[in-house]
Amino acid sequence: MRPVNANGNSMTKVQIELPDATAEAAQAAGLLTSEALDRLLSNALRRRQSADWLLNIADEVAAAGVPPMPEAEIQAEVKASREARRHRAAGD
Repeated sequence: MRPVNANGNSMTKVQIELPDATAEAAQAAGLLTSEALDRLLSNALRRRQSADWLLNIADEVAAAGVPPMPEAEIQAEVKASREARRHRAAGD
């Protein structure tokens, strides 16, 4: 029977090899716990899935013949998005 964590998820034991310096630094930073590694790997998987999603969209946009946005227009969109996020966070 496989071990189960407090959330009822089955657990898999993983053994890795790291350079001593990396392992010691990770241990000192508290990154070699099951919880920390779960969080790190889950975040890495989300980033990879997001990158794949964006690349698929880029391929679709290119195939559709949509011209690329000028850099200034991209910067303006990013600035507007960040401003809107700040207003939402401030409760405006």
